[in-house]
Amino acid sequence: MTTLNIYLNFDGNCEAAFNFYKSVFGGEFSYLGRFKDMPDTPGHTVTEDEKEKIMHVGLPIGSSMLMGSDVGGDWAPNFQAGNNFSASLTVDSKEEADRVFAALSFGGIPMMPMENTFWGDYFGMLTDQFGINWMISYPSENQ
Repeated sequence: MTTLNIYLNFDGNCEAAFNFYKSVFGGEFSYLGRFKDMPDTPGHTVTEDEKEKIMHVGLPIGSSMLMGSDVGGDWAPNFQAGNNFSASLTVDSKEEADRVFAALSFGGIPMMPMENTFWGDYFGMLTDQFGINWMISYPSENQ
């Protein structure tokens, strides 16, 4: 079943924000990873001041998932309050991920092509022609 969740971006205070949300909604983080956990990729090396920032965190709320990460620097050169979220779409197949990614990319800007990631999911990011940020994911447990 396709699901749609909100993905929040923060400028260095993601951990504080998600600890606050956890105090409000209860529960435990499904995942909390830091940039130091991420392998270096061509074109980007994690700097010392980025290593402890949050790469990804998920907090289940009912049947939904609130997700987030810290951004800044070359990760989000246009970051500002008001554009600090993405729609995160989880789909049922790689083919559906490719179809949705291609359709939403029309007239927009692909930021990260659909690819297998180090955390195991088939994943991509884009900004559509209306300026909305999208994350498309096919979870590794389905592969």
